[in-house]
Amino acid sequence: MDWSKELEGLSGWQAAGVSLVILAVAVAIGLLACLLLFKILFRLAGRQESSLHQSLVRRWRSPARLLLPSLALLLILPVLRFPVELTGLLRHLLSLVLIGGVCWLLGATTFGLREVMLDRYDLKERDNLKARTVHTQVDVLVKIVMVVLFFLAGATMLMTFDKVRQVGVSLLASAGIFGIIAGFAAQRSLATLIAGIQIAITQPIRLDDVVIVEGEWGRIEEITLTYVVVRIWDRRRLIVPISWFLEKPFQNWTRVSADILGTVLFHVDYSVPVAEVRAELERIVAGEKAWDGKVVGLQVTDATDKTLELRALVSAADSGSAWDLRCAVREKLIDFISRTYPESLPRLRAEVASTPE
Repeated sequence: MDWSKELEGLSGWQAAGVSLVILAVAVAIGLLACLLLFKILFRLAGRQESSLHQSLVRRWRSPARLLLPSLALLLILPVLRFPVELTGLLRHLLSLVLIGGVCWLLGATTFGLREVMLDRYDLKERDNLKARTVHTQVDVLVKIVMVVLFFLAGATMLMTFDKVRQVGVSLLASAGIFGIIAGFAAQRSLATLIAGIQIAITQPIRLDDVVIVEGEWGRIEEITLTYVVVRIWDRRRLIVPISWFLEKPFQNWTRVSADILGTVLFHVDYSVPVAEVRAELERIVAGEKAWDGKVVGLQVTDATDKTLELRALVSAADSGSAWDLRCAVREKLIDFISRTYPESLPRLRAEVASTPE
């Protein structure tokens, strides 16, 4: 049926009323098509052999509810009998909605792929080096993709306005000068953005890495394109510009692996039986869950004029366990010496010489 010819035979108000009904029917058809489409997609995603993930389908559903009715309206718009100005306004609005919907769909796809990929790598595992690497790369790249999507969508929307397009054409001749000025003005911002990309590729830090920054011990909690959030051990947050990690030295305790050696230093008297203390250290760490069973040892690292310095060396699977293990070793060794060899605790000696009467 030729809708345009049918509508030409109606009066202005009748044609407008019929056009509104057609618009409503187009929206209903678009929503119905969306409903049927996603029933099929969810059924396909539910199959074990299917490569389509349900998280992707869930994220597609909301932008599809906007895109399909808008597309149906845009297709039916030429046959409707609205005033020319209203038709042009509706076409422009629908074009903006479609651009925004496509950007939304691409963003939803990006986050859906991120979720699908990161589901395979659990940060809660003890040996999570590979997981932290993947999480860091994916998170930074997703942020870059979203910035590019929003920029392109905004630029495309602006170019649909005739006045903006004319201004853009008139400024094209001076684009070289403007680009140089903008480059100088945005030099620091561009350097920060490039630093974020470099962090994602070279990865001197990853999510959940244990680092020492500005004398503070903490874990990398968040990496953005401009700054890094370090969660300090006492739950404070240290905000560091991302370029800082490329320009200044810092300690990364989990760069290659999470296991670490812990030391306990204490001073005792020269009379202490070192072999007995060493045997007690081995008994202590054998009963501690935080010890990973790799390294345990006791050495005399210094001898002053008053005391001996003993160093207990133990290993743990990560820095948190190493801290707990060091505290336990320090407490139990001091308790052992004070109970078993109290005379070997540090003491001050003095020689009293009698004076002749």
